[in-house]
Amino acid sequence: MESLRLEFPGASGATLAARLDLPLGPVNAYALFAHCFTCSKDLNATRRISADLAARGIAVLRFDFTGLGMSGGEFASTNFSSNVADLVSAADFLREHYAAPSILIGHSLGGAAVLVAASGIPEARAVVTIGAPADAAHVTHSFGADLEKIETQGSAEVTLGGRRFTIQKQFLDDVSASSVESHVKALKKPLLIFHSPVDQTVGIENAGNIFTAARHPKSFVSLDTADHLLTRAEDAEFVASTIAAWVQRYVPQSDVAAETADEMGITVTDTGVGKFQNLVQSGRHHMFADEPKSYGGDDTGPSPYDYVAIGLAACTSMTLKMYADRKGWDISPVSVTVDHAKIHAADCETCSDERKGEGGKVDRFHRTIKLKPGIDGEMAGALLKIADKCPVHRTLHASSDITTSLAGED
Repeated sequence: MESLRLEFPGASGATLAARLDLPLGPVNAYALFAHCFTCSKDLNATRRISADLAARGIAVLRFDFTGLGMSGGEFASTNFSSNVADLVSAADFLREHYAAPSILIGHSLGGAAVLVAASGIPEARAVVTIGAPADAAHVTHSFGADLEKIETQGSAEVTLGGRRFTIQKQFLDDVSASSVESHVKALKKPLLIFHSPVDQTVGIENAGNIFTAARHPKSFVSLDTADHLLTRAEDAEFVASTIAAWVQRYVPQSDVAAETADEMGITVTDTGVGKFQNLVQSGRHHMFADEPKSYGGDDTGPSPYDYVAIGLAACTSMTLKMYADRKGWDISPVSVTVDHAKIHAADCETCSDERKGEGGKVDRFHRTIKLKPGIDGEMAGALLKIADKCPVHRTLHASSDITTSLAGED
């Protein structure tokens, strides 16, 4: 898994901090994760579920709501409606820069938020809640004696999870006016409900109310002895594996492939992390490009010249395999190592006299082909010659025409 640090503007204009957990291979779908009340995107359960889903081919964007975690803005000025609006903003960001989320996942109050936000994210094909309340106002139960103070004085500091938060009366008014149940009835999307029967924070009856209000297709999965925050790793892993299996019925793996099928070429985007890190997107595939630490980078991915060498090595190996298959030769496994260096044109063995006369330096890519033991000299010689037929070899050896334009130009 690769975890990309991102930022995007929230509904109120505050900068929201996010993580995009990407599979090492193709992305089968994008999911948006809403964390629990006063928690953050870095809660252990959130990180574990996201990582496990990424390992199963589902990219997950998890972010801190306004005023929480690493995000900007004032928590005291937020409410349930602003959380829903932040979710829609996160979906807009994914849609613009990657692909719209087809899966919405919410934990606790975040679960209630995704149920409401789903109507504003048309691409969402499936919704998942974990320990979610059936009523947003349920969260006020945790305010205890401070609830009356908030009502009478307009605000109060409350202790939640060992931390102090300022809660204003507008928060109470907002959650009281929010109707989660009406959104559940109008959801018209497959719904998966996780809840623990021993949840001491949000009672199991909430799962029953959500399930009753929802239309089919709907599913309920009991989390047995799990606590509300899924502090045990095995509980989070169970949730992730169940989600990955369940969504296959409703979110075909071809969704992202179809969305990116018409995209041409490679897109490389500066991530803002470190000095040189870039995200490389090739259709459904995601990788990082960087520079080694000796050049001021963080060494989180191959360098640009490394990628050129990778292309040559991979093309050479594939060309040798195709040739051997036609001949009926068993040559696997083949290993190709490529070294890159700058050399003086005068020392270039394959350069023309004209090129040598120009002086300066040229790029030299040296291939070392390792064949398995037992291949005779005649076969090895044929394979060595056919290596030069590799299309990438031909491209590098010949002069290429490179043109550049600004996006939006004809």
